[in-house]
Parts: sequence; C-alpha cells; structure tokens
Amino acid sequence: MAVSSELPVDINDWNKDHVRQWMLEIKVDKEDADILYNQKINGAALLLLDETDLKAEGLSLNARKLIIDKIGLLKQETKQQNVTVTQSYSLKPYPFSRFNAAHRYRENSILDVTESGPKDFIQPCHEFKAFVNTTEKNRMKKYTYEVIRFAAACMNSRTNGTIHFGVADEPHGQILGVSVQKPDDFNVQQSHAIKTHFKWDKQVEIAKRCIKPPRFVEVLKADMTSAGKCVIEVDIEPSSIVCQELYFNTYNVEKNEDVKQEPKAGEKKKKGDVSFFIRDSSSSKNLITSGSSKECDNYIKDMPNKFQLRKDAEEKHLSVVKNSVQGSKLCEMITGGTQSLDSSHFAWYIVVANKSHAVQLENLSFLLYMKLVAVLDFDPESAEKGLNKLFEDRKTNVHLPVQYKIKGAVEDIAKKLKLTKNTSWVFCNGGIEEENPSDADRWSIEKGSSVRDVVSFLCRKDVLPQKKILTVFLLLSQVSDGKDPLLETFNMFLQELKGGNQILCISDNEASYTYWKDLVKGRHGVDISTRCIYEMSFVEVNGTVLSLWSENRKSSRFLPCGGGSNVILSKKTEDSLETLSVLCVNQCDGGNEDKQKHEETFYKGGKVSWWNFYFSEQPGSMAFIKRDKFDYIINTIIPDICSRKRVCEFFNIFHLPGCGGTTLAMHVLWALKDKFRCAVLEDTTDDYTTIAEHVVQLLTYETKEQPPQLPVLLMIDDFQDISDVKKLQLQIEEECLKQNIFSKCPQVIIVNCMRTESNEQTDDAVFIGNNLSRKEQELFEEKLKEFKRTSTNTKTFYGFMILKNNFSTKYIQGIVKNTLKGFNFRDKHAQLFAVLVLLHVYCKNSSLSVSTCEEFLGLQAEAAFDTCKVEGGFESFSTLLTRCTVNSKIRFEGVTVIHYRIAQHCLKELSTLSSKVTKADITNLLLTTDLFYEYALGREKLMQDVHNMLVRRQYSAEAQDSLFSPLMQHIMKETPGMEELILENAAKCYRKDAVIFQLLARYYYIRKTDFDTAMNWAKKAKDLSEGNSYICDTVSQIFVRELKHAVHKDKDDPIQPDSLNKYLTMAKSAGEACTETQQTANKEAMTRLQRLKDYNTYNTTGFLGELQTAAIVIQILQRTPLLNYLGQVLSGKITFEDLSKKNPELKQYYQVLQKHKRYLLQLKGTMKNHFYFLDHFFVNLVPFFAEKDKQKELTKRKVSRYFQQYTDLFCKINWSEVAVNDERMNLVVKIDQTCQCLERNKGDSYAGLLEYLYEKDSASAASTLEEIIQQYNFLLNSRKELGVMNTVKFIYANVILANINPESPHIMPYQDLCQLLIKVIENPTPFSEILPLHYITILLLRQEKDCPLSTFVSQIKLSYLKDLKPVSNGKRAAVHFYLGKDEGYAGLISQRDINRCLRPEQDISTEWDDEKIWKQVRDCEKLYRVSGKICEGFISVANVKVYPMFRSQLHKESGTEVSFFIGFSMNGPVALDIDFES
Repeated sequence: MAVSSELPVDINDWNKDHVRQWMLEIKVDKEDADILYNQKINGAALLLLDETDLKAEGLSLNARKLIIDKIGLLKQETKQQNVTVTQSYSLKPYPFSRFNAAHRYRENSILDVTESGPKDFIQPCHEFKAFVNTTEKNRMKKYTYEVIRFAAACMNSRTNGTIHFGVADEPHGQILGVSVQKPDDFNVQQSHAIKTHFKWDKQVEIAKRCIKPPRFVEVLKADMTSAGKCVIEVDIEPSSIVCQELYFNTYNVEKNEDVKQEPKAGEKKKKGDVSFFIRDSSSSKNLITSGSSKECDNYIKDMPNKFQLRKDAEEKHLSVVKNSVQGSKLCEMITGGTQSLDSSHFAWYIVVANKSHAVQLENLSFLLYMKLVAVLDFDPESAEKGLNKLFEDRKTNVHLPVQYKIKGAVEDIAKKLKLTKNTSWVFCNGGIEEENPSDADRWSIEKGSSVRDVVSFLCRKDVLPQKKILTVFLLLSQVSDGKDPLLETFNMFLQELKGGNQILCISDNEASYTYWKDLVKGRHGVDISTRCIYEMSFVEVNGTVLSLWSENRKSSRFLPCGGGSNVILSKKTEDSLETLSVLCVNQCDGGNEDKQKHEETFYKGGKVSWWNFYFSEQPGSMAFIKRDKFDYIINTIIPDICSRKRVCEFFNIFHLPGCGGTTLAMHVLWALKDKFRCAVLEDTTDDYTTIAEHVVQLLTYETKEQPPQLPVLLMIDDFQDISDVKKLQLQIEEECLKQNIFSKCPQVIIVNCMRTESNEQTDDAVFIGNNLSRKEQELFEEKLKEFKRTSTNTKTFYGFMILKNNFSTKYIQGIVKNTLKGFNFRDKHAQLFAVLVLLHVYCKNSSLSVSTCEEFLGLQAEAAFDTCKVEGGFESFSTLLTRCTVNSKIRFEGVTVIHYRIAQHCLKELSTLSSKVTKADITNLLLTTDLFYEYALGREKLMQDVHNMLVRRQYSAEAQDSLFSPLMQHIMKETPGMEELILENAAKCYRKDAVIFQLLARYYYIRKTDFDTAMNWAKKAKDLSEGNSYICDTVSQIFVRELKHAVHKDKDDPIQPDSLNKYLTMAKSAGEACTETQQTANKEAMTRLQRLKDYNTYNTTGFLGELQTAAIVIQILQRTPLLNYLGQVLSGKITFEDLSKKNPELKQYYQVLQKHKRYLLQLKGTMKNHFYFLDHFFVNLVPFFAEKDKQKELTKRKVSRYFQQYTDLFCKINWSEVAVNDERMNLVVKIDQTCQCLERNKGDSYAGLLEYLYEKDSASAASTLEEIIQQYNFLLNSRKELGVMNTVKFIYANVILANINPESPHIMPYQDLCQLLIKVIENPTPFSEILPLHYITILLLRQEKDCPLSTFVSQIKLSYLKDLKPVSNGKRAAVHFYLGKDEGYAGLISQRDINRCLRPEQDISTEWDDEKIWKQVRDCEKLYRVSGKICEGFISVANVKVYPMFRSQLHKESGTEVSFFIGFSMNGPVALDIDFES
C-alpha cells in the first residue's frame, strides 16, 4: 500500500493528524475522518481498531470497510518492518542503577535481554511496556500502576529489576520510544504513588529507597539523529540492608481502564484493596488474588531465607576485585612505547568516533592536546552537541568525505584541506552542508565509497608517514549491528594499514567491547582484543592520557601586550595562525625535553630550536653564544626602525650558507619575546594574503579595539628575492589598512634572513660571513671548555666545530675524508647519502623524507612502534646527516646534510675516489629511482627541488654564465656528453613538464646545434603550455640560432643567391615565430592584469628576437653585392628594379630579392618600431618595488648593439657633416640628413630623450642634447611648422638639457618654451600623442593659473591606461622629475639632482621607499613640500588627485591634512615622503 511520503515510516509514530491525513488519502469521507480525529486516535491505536469499535463510533459502512481493509495492510507492513529490524540490530540495556551513563537506544533496535523473573538477585529482571496504546488522560495512571506493581514484585522477590516504557512485547524488546513533554511529572507522580500504595511510613521510606527515580534514555533514529523520543526506565534495587526481612503489600492498586483484564479462569476477585506481588517468570503475580492465601503466607514465612540469599549475593558481587593492567597498556600503545606524548613514536593520530553522549565529553578533553590530523566523525549531530562541539575552542577544518577524492595532485589536495596544519574534521554521516545522515542499511551505498576515499587518502605514504600514525577508534556508543558504519570503516583502516598494529580501540565498558570484538572477529576474522582498552572509564582514560604530556604542553601560553602585562594565547587562535609559529613569553617553561638531545642535534649541525636558548638560560649553563651582530641588531637597527613611520618595515640578515644567519635571527626573537609579539613564518610558499591576515591577527589579538601596543616581530627565512619580501611587506600594510590600523610607528617588523654570496652591509642589513671575529672565536673556545667540563662527547659536533675552527677548509676536508673512507656507490646507503649531498649543494632547504629514506634503505619496521631509526641505516655517514622539519604543502620530517660546506666537500671528495662518483652519476640515480617519486612523502617538494636544480639559472649580464643551471654546467664540465643522458632521463621523469622539454630544446640548439631535435622538443613544450610566451620564445630562438649558425658556416663571399634565398626564408620564419611570441606575451599581459598580486613582468623576448633576426639579415645582405646600396634599398629610396642598372652583379640576385621584397622593405620599419617600444617600455616603467631593473640590465646591452647596427646602416651621417648653412645643398637632402641625425641620437622619440636624464656621462649627454636642439631649430626654420609631435620632442630636449646643463646657450627661455607649448595644446591632439604631450604640459604649466591642471592629470591617466597599463604588470610608472622649490627649469628636479644629496652608494631610483633617504632629501631643501587632504585613496591638492606609491601609505582617515613631495610620472603626479604630523 502506498503511504504518503509526508507520513512517518513507523505507524506507531503517527499522531491524530497523521491518522486523519491517511484516512482522507484512502478515500474516507471528511465527516467520518473527523469522528476518529475528535477521539484523538493515533497510529498505535489505529492498529487496534476493529469493526465493532468503528460501528460504535457511528462511522459509515463505506468508511468502516475502507479502514478495516487498509489497517490489515498497515499491520503487514509494520510486521515486515519489525522482522527486518529484529534481524539487523540488537543492543544492551542501560547500565543498572546509573543515571549518567553515555547510553542511548536506537529506534526499532532490539534489547538483547528478555522479560524475566529473578535470576541471581543482582542481575536485574526486565519488563517491557510499549506504552503506546494509552490515551493521554490515563497515561500517568498506567505508568504508576505498572511501576508500583513491578516494584513491589521485585522488592518481595528481593531481585533487582528494570521496567522499560517504550519497549514492545512484540517484537520482543523492540525499542519504540515515547514522547515526553514534562519529565518531572513522572517523578512527581511516582513519588505520590509510592505514598499512596504502600501503607506504613516505614514501608514508604523503604520503597522510596528501593524504587529509583525514572530515567529517560534518549532514542535515536536509524541514522543516529534524535528521534525526539525516549525510553522511560525505572530501576528497583531492594538491597538487604534496606529491606531486611520485611515484606511489602500494596493497596488500592488498580489497572488503567484501557487495559482492564478479567480474572483468569479459576481465579476469584479478592475482596479488599490489598495486593502482594512477586516476580513469576516474565510477569508480576499477585499472590493474594491467586485463590489461596496459603501460597502468600508460605512466601512471607520464607522472607528470612530470601533476605539471607540476597545478602549473600550482594557480598559475593562486592568481593570481585577489579585487577587490571589496562592503564599501563594504554600508555604503551598510545605513545608507541615511549611512555611520553611529548616524544611519542607517532607523529599523527587519527580518531574515528561514533555518537557521543553529553556526559562523556568532559572526559574526552585529552583529545584536545593530541596531534590529530583527522577526526572521522559518524555523529550527524556532533557540531551541535557532540564531539565536534568539544573542539569549538580549537581550530578545525570541517570537511565532507567527497573532498578527499583524488582529482589532481595529492599534495595540492592535502594543502587545500590544510592537512597537518589543523585537525581535519570529516563528517562521515552527514550533519553539515545540508548533507542528510544515512541509516546503517543505506550508509554503505550512500556514503561508504567516499569515506573509503578519506581512509585511503590518509593512509597514503605520500600524505602521512605510514608507520608514524595511530588510528584510535573511540566507541562512544555501542556497536552491535553488522552493518554499522564504524565497523565498515574499521575494515577500511585494517586493509589500508595492512593489519591492526596501528589501530587502538577504546571503550568504557566491557559490554560494548564484547559486541565490537565479536563483530570484528565474525566479519573480518581478526582478533583485536590485544588492541582494545575497555576496563577503564573515560574518566580514567582521560587522566591517564593527560598525564603523558609535560606541563609545558598542557599549560597556557602567553603573549606580551605592553607594560609588562601578558594575555593568554588561546589554542583556537594559535591553531588558526597556521602560517606562523608563534614564540610566546613562556615558551618552553615547564617542559621536560631532553637537554642533551637538543644540544647534540644543534651542535652537530641541525637547526637551532627554542629549547637551545631556553636551556642556555638555566642555572649552571653557559649563555648562548652571541654573534657580534646580535647587539648591533638589538641596540641599533631595531630601535632605528621603531622610530620610523611606515606600518611595516624590514631589515635583512644576509648570510652565507651554514654561517649561523638563521640562528642569529632566532636568537634576536628569543631575546625580544617579551617586548614584541614574535613569530616565525612556517612556509615561504604560502599565500601572502593569508600570511598578512595571520600577522595582523597576531598583532591585534586581545587588544580590545584599542590600538596595538606591541609590534609583531616576524622572522622569514630563505625568500628567493628581496622583491618577495617587499611583496609581503606591501600585503601586510594593505591588511593593516583594511583593519583600520593607524600608527605613528611600525606595527610589523620583518626580520628577513636570506642566503647570499654578497657581503653587502647597510644601515638596515647585516652580513654573516665565514670569518669569525676574535671575540666570537673566544666565545666558541669557552663553550668548548664547558663541554669538556661536563664530559660532553663533542666528537660529532661538526656544526659547532666548523665555526669554532673559523670555517677551516682543512678541518672540513679532514672530516669528509675520514667519513667517506670505504665509500662504495653500489651500497644503498652510499647512494642515498650521495643524493642528499647533491640536493644540499644545488638546492637550498632540500631534503628527503624520513619515510622515503627508510623505504630506500629497507628499514620498514615490523612492529607499529619498532625503534629502528633511519640514522642507523646510513651507517658511518649518519654523522654528517641530521633531521629537519619540512613545512611544505604537507608537514613532514626530513633528512638533510648538516652543513653546506660539508656537502660541498663531500661532492668534491666523491669525484676524487678511486671509484669516482660524478655529479652525473648521482643525478642520474636521482632521476631514475622510481621510489623517490611514486607515493613518496614529500614527493612534490622533491620533484620541485630536482626541477629547480636542472632548470633554474643564475641570470647575469654575461650570457654564458646563465645559459644553463649551475648543476647542468658543472656536469657538462666534469663529464662532457653525460648531460644529454641526464636530460633525456629528466624528460622521462617529468613526462608532461613543458619547462623540462624547453630545457632539452635549449640544450640541443645551444650545445649540440641539432636544430631538428631541438624543434621537436620545443613543439612538445609548446603543446603542453600554449599560453606561455617564454616557451613560445624557444621556438623562435631555434629559428634565429639556426639562421645564425647557417650564416656562420657559410664561407662564400659574396653569399650565393640560392643561399640568400634560403636564409631569407629562414629569417621570415624566425620573424613570424617572434611575432607569435609577442602576441602570446600580450595575451599573458592581459590575463595578469586580471589577477591580483601577480608581479610577473611583461615578456619582451619577442621584440628582441625579431631585432636579432633583422640584425642577422643585415649582416647577410652586407655579404652580397647589395652592400653599397643596402641602406637606401631597405629605406625604399632605391627600387629593386633599379639595382641591376647600378650594379650588373645584382642581376643574379634580383629574383631572390623580388621574392622577399615585402619582408625586406618592412625590415627598417619593424626595427624602428621595436626600438621605440623598448625605449618607451624601459624608460617609462620601472620595477613595482624599489629595486634595480634586472630585466633592463639583461636587455639593454643587446638592444644597444642592434641599434648601433641599425644606425650604421640607416643613419650614417653625423651632425657635424650636415652642411646646413650651404645654400647650394638641396633643402630636402638637408632635412633628410637632419632627421637621420635625430634618429641616430634618439632625438626622434620622447622616450629616447628621457633616457638622457639617466646617462652617467652628463657632459656627453648635454652635448648630444645641444645637437638635437640645433637639429630641431633647423627643421623649425626650414619648415616653419614642426608638427605637434616634433614640437613636443623639441620641448622635451630643452627641459632635459636645462636639467643636465642649465648653463647651455642652446636652451630656449622658459617662458618662451611655455608659450610654444600653449600653442601646441591649443591644436587638436592625436590619441597616440596625448601621453607625452600632457606629461610635459603638467611639468611646465603646473603653476599657470589658467591651466586646467586637473583635466590634464585625468587625461594623462587615461592615456597611461591605454598605452602603458597593458604591459605594466610587475612595474609602475617611472618618476622622471620632482617638484622643486624654485621656479622655471630649476623647479624640475631629476633623480640625478636628488642623488647628489645622497651618499655615493645610494640611489633614489632603487631606494625611494626608504625613510632615511627622504630625510636626507628634506635636509638638502631642493624639493617643494605640498599640503593636501586625504580623500578616498588619494590626496587632494587644489582639486588635483595625487596618488601615493602604495594605497596602504594613506593609513589615516579621510580629511586628514598631510604634507608630501610630488613626483611626476606618466601615470600622473605621485605623493612621496608623506608626513601626517606636519
């Protein structure tokens, strides 16, 4: 029968509304349905109705027939449902005489006890009452009748007992549950009934002690959510000391009218109201109504005997003494044998838990301190009132199982899930994101597959160290169903972990354990009894586990907040700062770490830990060695930084590898931990936006909306470039701005610890080199004496001894030679050591995970916590290795070489052994060992490290130094030819890596001149990365190189026509490829503009490639008879048809030249356009951050060379050769020659003219500019009209010359120049000329009253947006001039002028973000200080919008008055050195 989906599945759950709805659905008339509705018939009563009942109520014949027929179908469905339930699930009753047990019942499950009589007096008998066919009116009467009757029977029988309301007789013991609105009413009525039905006061008191208050046991649905019902239970405990030898009659006990029964056959109704109940089998029997008083009298006479039997049973029960060793067993299993969770064998714990009870939660607090990588929670209500709520003061990442399905790189998924960063809380049976829970029957189908994905993911050896995880099954609810999800999940872990040695099961009662053990044995054939804890309550479990932590791990951690006060750093906040490792005021206090172990690790060469500083401060210990720069940083650099105005500042600790730079930085943080809020950045690859959010969160923590009193001191280590530090700095400032954090001093100070080969030291930087001062050497000598006094074995303290011996090469060589004796590359441990050495030398911060090393060396432990260590596998080489923590997408423990210099000398020593081990041998082993890359922990980082070693070049102006990575260059030098095999194997290892394929292409065209093979690899790379302009450029470079190579090999002079045809065809292909590169770069640029915080610069290699190709074509043509006419032909002054007339030898070349005519005639224009663009690009755009323009440095020399070739061909004449005063010379020729001179001197473009501002040779620049002005004067006199752009360039030349050499007689008077400019701007201006015109207008007419300056500023910004913005990614508009105090030309101050105020090594162009620089500028009093008001992101000055370099520099509210200097850029005026106090 189809039942409406809106009705409860169980008919017993129907209320009167449901019954009425059902009747209407089966076509019963509304009038008839209302009759039963008014009688309050519910679902349970509906099943009991018969024809007579319906007729008596006056229902129509139609209604009676329909209802009786359909009730029969309902009964069949209910019976089938009950049979299914009976077969599937049974459970234990609630523990007797307890009220706070973590126990619930599941709807429709079966209690595994039966209704019974007395057993052993102690074991309770049970009675079940469905309690569903009782009307509301008689419900309480029915309850009290049954309780008193059952209680009296138990008391007279001296047996414990429990009566259950909401449990069916048929199916026997089925949990139905009842709805209870007012639980207190049951207790009140029960107490009243006891007084009513027991006669004497003494009996009443005894009854009250024996009859326990009602207990309301929650009933859950099959999907483990609350059913809104409970089972009411009353325990009867007639103890011998309470009941003595008394018997108990009851009075006036009447049955509820609804369940009134006639006397059984042979029974007489006893007159009077007295009853004497006893337990008789499964029922309560009244002996007074049995027809004979003899049985009752005999029973009462036997009471002394029953009293004694009860007393004996109680004594026997109490004599069972609990004798358990499970406490020590728990300690052993949960720590992996170490007996301390501080140093547990297990790195991570996984918890699997089912439905918890409120009373359990307070005793599960030990979980809050565990290193839980994941919790698999099967309680759909966990977030509201379960285990997840216990963690509301902790940072957890809530997930659904589907998020663990592998749809990409494993480590990317782990990073997205923040695995190992915070606890991942996986709701395995719904409860979040509108995910509905499933019952046991449906769970496997609906959710089992996705949970298996979770288990498989967590057990992958490239996610977590396999032998270092323990899975803890918390049996918080009874598991007795063979289909229970927890049982299914246990099987998954059993399979993934290949056994139960890494599984621990914890239950707080033996009954739950027995069910669990038997189910696991029956289902999987596994005996897990040795992996179970069940004799301990959760109170005992909680206390035992907590005792395994040191006080340091359990105690509160404090942050300073100014004035000597501290605040508690909450665990949730600390967990949420996942990118930072916070150093607290009380760091290490109360810890029980092993001092000797920490000292050995550090002095051997491992990374310093906070414990090293802590132990050095303890009584009897020598103070930690202070490097000379320590006091300078503490007393000079940091106070100086604190006096500045920028929100975020940084200083640098530059150091050579292995010279103690990181140790010094951490020492500074330790010393200042009570004066700053200190933290270390965990992973440099983290998103800067997230890092900034966490830093500002740490800054503002518990400041109660007041301005922060203490800055954050943030240490960062091993950033790739200073620009990366500045990106982070800017991001932090923007976050401060977003949070409205305004201050007069820095709120965040970054300690940037960076490796470098330079020994540069500035006011904001120190350098730590490989040369100790005398004072430092003395401190190391003193420390060595302390080791000797304490009998410390310093034999392997190589890290310490290297510094103590002042980095002596002889000492390091001695260590290496001695350790590598007997090195045999065929041994596994020797191979692995060599790999670690190679990684350490060529890739900083590289390592291999401990688990990968163990697997390579065959050290897989048999037991879950076998003490086998990886160090032993390396044998004698282990003294040169140390462990490290790697913070990558996944956090793991790694193995690395102790010191960079050790690694260098090891690599050198290996190449000198008799069995010579080369870099190629080691690299090849690294690339061809699948174990390193197949499911290895840290695989992705290793892949990236190896990739960097093969690919990453050290760029420099010397091209040969940067053609290949250092490793590849060294392999080429050490074992020529082997590099090809290495690269081929790299391509197999990185099967779909465009950059590796590009590397192969570059190798083949640069080293092997095998252009076909190179092109094959280049096209493969391009197919894999079509949108990458640098990959695309490789194709064009192959064309260019092949052309250059072919021409170089051609010894014919002149070049033959056939060869010329071939070369020009190749040149066209190269040019087309370069054009495609540039088109791809343009698309890239547009994409980058859409992405925030993308600082990758525009790729200009396509322009360079085409210029190089054009230069080669010119060289080719210069080796033909065309030489003498080349410039004129390519300029279009001589036609190809006229060539043969001028030189008969050119006839044979005519066809070739004619064929390539279009390409050749475009050559000059193409080159000129590219020169213009590159000048425009490099002059008007500078790096986004204050730093040298590396891109320009690498490009400038090449462009200058190509430009020289261009001018030698097309602009041969010098200005001194132009006879401008010779009236006999044709004017057109003079103008043409003058234009050539302008082009030769770059006077034909405003960008070329601006370049003179930056020429180091100012005299030469001035001389050239004077020529340019003369040339424009000649053109002006010749033509009477220069045209808009030529006039603008003429103005530029005057302004720039006036700045370089203000005394020059060729400079036009300032006012005259302004008048000339006014005439220009009165005329219509083409779009292409707005940018340079409006820039010079703003410069010259800035003080003119009638000049609409704001209009020009807005238009120049629009023009910049069109002309330069598309290629400005990673750059900003250059400031060419600054507003000076004087008028006229003297009011325009260039960077050259400002640099004269600075020290020789300083340069405003690369240090404009340094406050100290601007202080010097202020002192020289050249610039004019402007005042304005802050508006929305800009400063308003006389209705002109002036923007700061960074939006975050305006860290005050709108309307605030500020003063500043103005710089003029192509993107409008910018505000510099903004002062909020003036």
